Amino acid sequence: MTKEGLVQTASSITESLMSISRMMSQQVQQSEESVQTLATSSRTIQETNEEFKNMTGTIQLGRKLITKYNRRELTDKLLIFLALALFLATVVYILKKRLFPFL
Repeated sequence: MTKEGLVQTASSITESLMSISRMMSQQVQQSEESVQTLATSSRTIQETNEEFKNMTGTIQLGRKLITKYNRRELTDKLLIFLALALFLATVVYILKKRLFPFL
């Protein structure tokens, strides 16, 4: 082996090592970007999960309010019916006393 051959071999090895170093650097950079993307995605998923939990509470509250409203509506209908029946009974009583006082 001559001195030029050794220099060329050393140069080739150095070039290969530098190429490997650049490739490793690129891989590390890609890995860092992937980790950052994963961290961002994880935060987004956690925020979405919290929002869904809040929405679940709101939906349950809405369901309770609608159920309560339906009960109120039924109660109101019943009260209106009873008031109408009392009114009609009063009208019939007054008409009976005025038209047929002897009964």
